[in-house]
Amino acid sequence: MRRLPLLAAISALVASSALLSGCYTYPYGYPSTVSTPASFDRSWDAALGAANDAGVQVTSADRASGRIRGNKAGAAVYIDLNQQADGSLKVAFNAPDAKESNPTLQERWTAAYNRRMGR
Repeated sequence: MRRLPLLAAISALVASSALLSGCYTYPYGYPSTVSTPASFDRSWDAALGAANDAGVQVTSADRASGRIRGNKAGAAVYIDLNQQADGSLKVAFNAPDAKESNPTLQERWTAAYNRRMGR
């Protein structure tokens, strides 16, 4: 007679532990990627560093206007950083007269910029 309440208690304990095992949540949730706009300062520093990495000799850098000027093998180089209306930042590299033997200056600068931005 005394075994029936004990058996009922054990059954209830097993059933509740089985229910709770299905309710486990991961402490960190599901992995997700949150994209935040890059700050002007971080992008500015990355653009200057990337110019150096690509062999561009910077002749002037005006943070207020967002323009970096330089030259590479005698050709003018312009890097512009413009804040967009939606809060994003547009970074443009232009070397219209670059005629170096390896015409990948823009690609090298872009790769260096992305690397410095952690992309």
